[in-house]
Amino acid sequence: MLRQGDTGDWIGTFLGHKGAVWGATLNKDATKAATAAADFTAKVWDAVSGDELITLAHKHIVKSVDFTQDSDYLLTGGQDKLLRIYDLSKPEAEPQVISGHTSGIKKALWSSDDKQILSADDKTVRLWDRNTMTEVKALNVAMSVSSMEYVPEGQILVITYGKTIAFHSAETLEQIKSFEAPATINSASLHPEKECLVAGGEDFKLYKYDYNTGEELEEENAEAAKARTTLPGTAEEELEDLASENSDSVYSSTPEVKA
Repeated sequence: MLRQGDTGDWIGTFLGHKGAVWGATLNKDATKAATAAADFTAKVWDAVSGDELITLAHKHIVKSVDFTQDSDYLLTGGQDKLLRIYDLSKPEAEPQVISGHTSGIKKALWSSDDKQILSADDKTVRLWDRNTMTEVKALNVAMSVSSMEYVPEGQILVITYGKTIAFHSAETLEQIKSFEAPATINSASLHPEKECLVAGGEDFKLYKYDYNTGEELEEENAEAAKARTTLPGTAEEELEDLASENSDSVYSSTPEVKA
C-alpha cells in the first residue's frame, strides 16, 4: 500500500502477490516501487499507474529489496541466505549472486554510490564490495537484527536488535553510539538532518529521541498493532509531488488497482 508521507493518506494499493509482503521500497524519484514477498518473488511496479512491471522468481521467501540510485539494478535478499543483483533492463537474465550469510537475510541495502552492499541476517551485519562480490567486513551483534536503515547523509547505518538502537559507520561498521529503549524495538529511523530518530516496537509505542543527547522527546501509543516500520521524512516530497502532479493516474479511488 502506498501512502503520502506527510499525512498518511492512502494513494494506492499494489495487488499481485500471493503471500505476505516482507519488504517494500521506492526508487530515488518515487516513480517505481519494489516489493519482496513470501510467495518466493520480488516484484517491480510503476508507482504512478500501479501496474506490475516485472516479477523476479526466487527459491525461497524474499525479505528485502533495494534499487540502485539510477534504478537500473535491484538488490534482493531472503531466506535462502543469498544476495541477488538483477539487471532490470534484462530481467529474464540470471542475477549476480553473493553468498556468505549463514542464516536468512533480513535486510539488504546499497550504499549511496552503489559501490558497496550492506546486509543483515540473524546476528550479523556484513559489508560487501560490489565489484569483487566479496565480503569486506562483518559485524556481530548480541541479538537478532530486527531492522537496518542506511542514512546517506553522514554514511550512518541504523541497526536495531533487542532493546538496542545502534548507529554505525556504513563504511567501516564501527559503532558511533547506541541507545537503549524501554522495550524490544522492531524498527528505527534517523532523520536525514540527524536531529532526531523515531523507533517502535513490542510495547505498542512510538518513541522519538534526540539523536545527539539520547533524550526521549516524545512517545505515543500505536493502537492498532505493534510498530514495525518507522520512517521520519522519507520520500515525503516525492510522494506529495507524485500525488498532485499525477492526480488522474495515481491509482483509482478504490484498491482495485493492479499493483
